[in-house]
Amino acid sequence: MTTAILGISAYYHDSAAALVVDGDIIAAAQQERFSRKKHDAGFPAEAIEYCLREAGLELSDVTHVVFYDKPFIKFERLIETYLAFAPRGFRSFFAAIPVWLKEKLYLKKTLRRELSALGGIAEKALPDLMFTEHHQSHAASAFYPSPFQKSAVICFDGVGEWATTSVWLGEGNELTPQWEIDFPHSLGLLYSAFTYYTGFRVNSGEYKLMGLAPYGEPRYKDLILQHLIDVKEDGTFRLDMSYFDYATGLTMTTDKFHQLFDGPPRKPEAGLTQKEMDIARSVQVVTEEIVLKLAHTVQRELAVDHLCLAGGVALNCVANGRLQREGPFANIWIQPAAGDAGGALGAALAIWYDYLQNPRTANVQDSMQGGYLGPGWSNEQIRESLLSTGGVYEYLEEDELLIRVARLIDEGRVIGWFQGRMEFGPRALGNRSIIGDPRSRKMQSVMNLKIKYRESFRPFAPAIKADKVREWFQQDSASPYMLIVSAVAEDKLTPPEEAGQAVAGLQRLQLARSVIPAVTHVDCSARVQTVHKDTNPRFYHLLDAFEQLTACPLVVNTSFNVRGEPIVNTPNDAYRCFMRTEMDYLVMGNCLLAKPEQPGFDDDGAWRQEFELD
Repeated sequence: MTTAILGISAYYHDSAAALVVDGDIIAAAQQERFSRKKHDAGFPAEAIEYCLREAGLELSDVTHVVFYDKPFIKFERLIETYLAFAPRGFRSFFAAIPVWLKEKLYLKKTLRRELSALGGIAEKALPDLMFTEHHQSHAASAFYPSPFQKSAVICFDGVGEWATTSVWLGEGNELTPQWEIDFPHSLGLLYSAFTYYTGFRVNSGEYKLMGLAPYGEPRYKDLILQHLIDVKEDGTFRLDMSYFDYATGLTMTTDKFHQLFDGPPRKPEAGLTQKEMDIARSVQVVTEEIVLKLAHTVQRELAVDHLCLAGGVALNCVANGRLQREGPFANIWIQPAAGDAGGALGAALAIWYDYLQNPRTANVQDSMQGGYLGPGWSNEQIRESLLSTGGVYEYLEEDELLIRVARLIDEGRVIGWFQGRMEFGPRALGNRSIIGDPRSRKMQSVMNLKIKYRESFRPFAPAIKADKVREWFQQDSASPYMLIVSAVAEDKLTPPEEAGQAVAGLQRLQLARSVIPAVTHVDCSARVQTVHKDTNPRFYHLLDAFEQLTACPLVVNTSFNVRGEPIVNTPNDAYRCFMRTEMDYLVMGNCLLAKPEQPGFDDDGAWRQEFELD
């Protein structure tokens, strides 16, 4: 009998669904890609429908449905936290409790109602609804798809039920909890507090803080360590909660925090100053040092060679890069959907291996299939979509298509690249991407300001043929999920232009540091994606064609969307984004579209109001 396990994450942020059939990961997708609402927290109906469709199943065929955390334990934490801090925080308590009593506490009933409506079957005919713990879901998403038969697992995030940091030992089909750090002491929430203070949005702007850090100096590091967080030699830590408001308040930081850093939080969209850059660098360095200390402690305690990571903090690719270079583990593997979306997959895998006790043998690479677990579109479907939009295209066979696109990139054109199955997780990995020439000095500015409509400092990643990564970056291992920052190879660097100049802050953006300036950060590093022939042959062969033409085996790769918009999912999404921006060409399947050849597009800019700025 087939065992089909549907995993669901929902109602907090980044709702998603994942389907595991007889231990194989069949499909996984975030609800935001269907609803077009970034970080959508609602019930992932369309994501579930897609997963079932991909497997050729009905909901009635599913044997197990599992939710990625336990709401009763989370409610217990909420109540105990308010009691511990009473009477402070009454306003937050008054706002939160009605929602919990009406919706979240009785989540099982809500989920069964939603599933019944979705599947058109009676609630009593649904499979039993199961619940895993939040950090168990994260740990399972990291270890079970990993290439390791035995490894340590560390999960860092804001908070699950109680845990904010947890350590596990994975061996075979078993995940054994070791220890945890509990709320309110949270590395993820410390980082989010600074995200809030520097004027970015919590739960979506943390990567901006990380991207801003190289422009600053760690001038506030000692202040953070002296006042906000007490870090022990083993990496464990405690926060001084008098500086933070998230446990009981409606914001992240208190007036005491603001006094410590000489002023109120930066207003969103206000100009960035050197202060924000220095604060970003300071909390980034503190985060990296805690991660390294914890890794050394875990390796010493568990005496294993490999490490798996999950949780939102595991998306901090700068910290991951230091962990790879300076940490005690021979190999690390990071779940590409490390945040809450990945919890849907982890919950399903936990049922297959832990609850049902099925055997597990690790793959040589991993079982994530390159992260390409979302919907795909055939050339026929793409052409039907273009017929409905009036899109004008040229249909090319693959060899000719790749040569043409390589030439266009060499000419400085910006290309929308829509191929195969959509990626699961926050990164576009060459199937829903915007690509360009990494050798161009103006490419970063063009892509940020004219394509993505976002802040100028935001960095772009290089996608490089896996077999050429050692020639271009100081990196020996694969990085298929764009989760490791590495230094650019020394022989690819150019003499620093700022020598003898008083250049600081965002002005440093204008200065080239390498022969691939569009993907080289101001600290001469890059967030590397290695492209592998076995998981994405078309993208690999495009890079190969570009290398044959230019001797450069990499391109700029950024997600196919504009600021505030989820990554495109359908051909219609892609065409609409292409026409609204200053992209030059769009490639969908074997169809090549040139912007000047497209029919008139009514664009008064009002569409930008559709997407709330992240």
